[in-house]
Amino acid sequence: MNTPVTLYESILQLSRRMVAAAEANDWDLLCALESEVTALRERLQQDDPPALQASLDEATRQRKATLIHQILADDREIRSHTQPWMESVKTLLAGNARQRSVQQAYGAGR
Repeated sequence: MNTPVTLYESILQLSRRMVAAAEANDWDLLCALESEVTALRERLQQDDPPALQASLDEATRQRKATLIHQILADDREIRSHTQPWMESVKTLLAGNARQRSVQQAYGAGR
């Protein structure tokens, strides 16, 4: 059985791989890894209820906090790579939509 801290450690390992995928612009791998993280997060919701927090010793609480901070730092790094890419996709899609509107309005392409 995985403890909540073990699950956080697994998420951190995946988030490190996600950073590498984002840096390499490997969006397919990034999406696959995100699916794995989502599954682990769902398990955490079951295995790490708030009532359990009070029963953790100080070292475990500190380890958990450190892991969460590292995961959040990785998330910021991933976003620094994905947000510019997403903006370029939005721009591309908006341009295509405008082009289709002009073509429809003026009957171009017929």
